[in-house]
Amino acid sequence: MPILPIDTGRYGTPEMRRIFEEENRFQKMLDVEAALALAQAELGVIPREYAKVIAEKASTKYVKIERIKEIEREIKHETMALVKALEEVCGEAGKYIHYGATSSDILDTALALQIKDALKIILRRLEELESTLMDLASKYKHTIMMGRTHGQHALPITLGFKFAIWLREISRHINRLLECKERVLVGKISGAVGTQASFGEIGLELQRLVMENLGLKPADISSQIIQRDIYAELVCLLALIASSLEKFSTEIRALQRTEIAELAEPFDVKAQIGSSTMPHKKNPIKCERICGLARIIRSLVISALENIITWNERDLTQSSAERFIIPEVFILTDYIVNLMIKILKELKVDEEKMKTNMEITMGRFMAESLMIELVKRGMRRNQAYTIVREVSLKSEAEKRKFLEVVLENNKIREFMSEEEIKKALKPENYLGTAIEQIEECIKLTEKERKNRIKF
Repeated sequence: MPILPIDTGRYGTPEMRRIFEEENRFQKMLDVEAALALAQAELGVIPREYAKVIAEKASTKYVKIERIKEIEREIKHETMALVKALEEVCGEAGKYIHYGATSSDILDTALALQIKDALKIILRRLEELESTLMDLASKYKHTIMMGRTHGQHALPITLGFKFAIWLREISRHINRLLECKERVLVGKISGAVGTQASFGEIGLELQRLVMENLGLKPADISSQIIQRDIYAELVCLLALIASSLEKFSTEIRALQRTEIAELAEPFDVKAQIGSSTMPHKKNPIKCERICGLARIIRSLVISALENIITWNERDLTQSSAERFIIPEVFILTDYIVNLMIKILKELKVDEEKMKTNMEITMGRFMAESLMIELVKRGMRRNQAYTIVREVSLKSEAEKRKFLEVVLENNKIREFMSEEEIKKALKPENYLGTAIEQIEECIKLTEKERKNRIKF
């Protein structure tokens, strides 16, 4: 019976889960064995007709998972179980399977093939998320809302400005992954300690041919294993992505609070139930799910970093940990990126509530604007700050509109007319370069997308 929620199908997209299913993992190992035999045939190490047989039979169509497991239960070695099962279906050609190779040649290179397929999905999803955020930044670039710091009303921003910030964060993650993949998508055929002694003088050429056949780069140098700083970097980057998604989700959750109610994740009013006992509830469960799974993804970083350490040329401490780390980090990251896309595409935006919320402080959030205008007109900065602060506190204490209290202040009136004060207290007049920044971010992203090298 399935135990973990990935296994039950609760989390993870079918597309990503298929990459890390056991049958596909074994198929990738068989692909490496086939590529090795074909390269050895090309270099005259083994007969071509035998290499062709090995390549043809190196498929789970012929090499059954049940047989691999049956052999492994007996010999307690997974890679050799696969090799023996492949030998059984290859006849005379079987004697050349795995010739000169060590288990990690097959395992690490097969893992690189899985990572290659998984990265294609992640990058495609991130580009869809990037596109969605571009649309939102453009759509809401003029939608004024309250900017908050420390959870308190600060200065006006636009909703599009918030989305533009998220947009560039995702763009940076895409650029990081595209750069990282050049280091991550590497395989090896280097033998028991990395010296390629079992392959003799053709070792480097053999490795090059195998990797060329598989669409990978040869590792710069390896011991019995690919060095695990490579995978640790990848896991760290996926954890960065997860952290950004948790940040976005936390913001949506905060702005969905009943008292704020400016944004809300999609809710199916026809069928969705918010609470088992409170019929009125519309809980931000999708955003909360992203936050929870992001924590699991970040937790995998510790194991990935610890896997960098190994005894001498290889031990087995990485193997068991990576059977969890790599599938989980990809399946969960892909899942929450996909979920975030769905949330943003159907995001509920209440512009009227944004306007209402801006009135809570009765105009005091425009205090900085007034202070800046006073300084422009000749008042000393510290004096302007002190006066505007006093006016703000009075407005709050007396529960009166900021504008009313300001107009009563003779010191302010010495420097500004009523019309000038009213103009300074209009939020739309104090957005600075927000719109320009949004437009520049969209232009920059469009340029990057156009010039981005496709995977």
